Amino acid sequence: MAKERSNGSANLSFYIHVPYCVKRCGYCDFNTYTPGELNSSNLIQITNTYIDSALGEIEQAAKKLGNSQVETIFFGGGTPSLLPAEEVGRVITRISNLFDLDPNAEITLEANPDTVTKPFLDSIRKLGVNRISMGMQSAVPHVLKALDRTHNPENVVTSCELAKGAGFEHLSVDLIYGVPGESIDDWKTSFESAMELPINHISAYALIVEAGTKLAAQIKRGELTMPPEDETAEKYLLFDAAATSKGFDWYELSNWAKPGAESLHNKAYWNGNSWWGVGPGAHSFVNGRRWWNVKHPVKYQELIQQNKSPEQDSEVLTMENIKDEFVMLRIRTRDGIQLDKLSDKQLEVANQFKNSGHIESSTWSDSRLVLTATGRLIADRIVRELLV
Repeated sequence: MAKERSNGSANLSFYIHVPYCVKRCGYCDFNTYTPGELNSSNLIQITNTYIDSALGEIEQAAKKLGNSQVETIFFGGGTPSLLPAEEVGRVITRISNLFDLDPNAEITLEANPDTVTKPFLDSIRKLGVNRISMGMQSAVPHVLKALDRTHNPENVVTSCELAKGAGFEHLSVDLIYGVPGESIDDWKTSFESAMELPINHISAYALIVEAGTKLAAQIKRGELTMPPEDETAEKYLLFDAAATSKGFDWYELSNWAKPGAESLHNKAYWNGNSWWGVGPGAHSFVNGRRWWNVKHPVKYQELIQQNKSPEQDSEVLTMENIKDEFVMLRIRTRDGIQLDKLSDKQLEVANQFKNSGHIESSTWSDSRLVLTATGRLIADRIVRELLV
């Protein structure tokens, strides 16, 4: 029987970073490493010792925070599905032993369709993972090639069916659009294929070319060309309309879900709740203080073994910072911003965007600022003008 999902906001969320991949994708600038980059060919040995260190940081969190209630855990990466199932279980058990883990906690694991097996899915489901986020990106081979992704599109179908068969009631796929060489029809093929899967959540992100990546170098050399911005905007609007017609409602700029399937972990970020990021390069935010860990996994593990904090640096947010971040985060959501949270000057700016069709008139009448579909396309601009 599926667990009933809690509608309450989490007191504390855990993000568990798994900084390992078999191969680095060309567009990726995440803090992740291949075995070769760590001078090892034994990924299992690397991950086992790494989880020992992650457990050490969880113990540090317990000493600092006491018996906080935990309502979400998210294994991200990297490629968390490279972990042996028992290592995933060790993390969940340690959090459960040291904190008040809600029996209905949302526990998500990101998965690469090429690394998913039935025994792995069956095992992590029994260990408490109840939500899978599958890295689909695209259903079109030449688009996957431009992204330097290695998986076969057919493996996504197989992996989703295996996850559903293993009893995962919440299944999401990630898509990327605006990729070099991707046509409108290619994008339609990808999102239409995604919506035929047994899923109840979709994330769709416009490709951002990060400096220092293989993709950035290819574009600079003229080997690949980014599509026009207006075409990328059209892809967003096409997807939004198609998702809505299939019962997926937007609840954040890049996320759509069927009723009751919103990611509680991601909502904790957007609502400004506290979270602890475990692992190299992971960020945390608790009681108005943000900090981030050293980036390299070897240095991270050395510090944990010495019973030292892996924290590299931190900042304490001022009241002004907190107000600005509230606007930046909440404007991304379907819940939007209560108008009484805005200053008179901000209301004046927002009213101009309402008159231009970028903010919904119906929710404005209910004293909430909620972006329209076209407003979501210029969300960054709206935020900039609100925060001037």
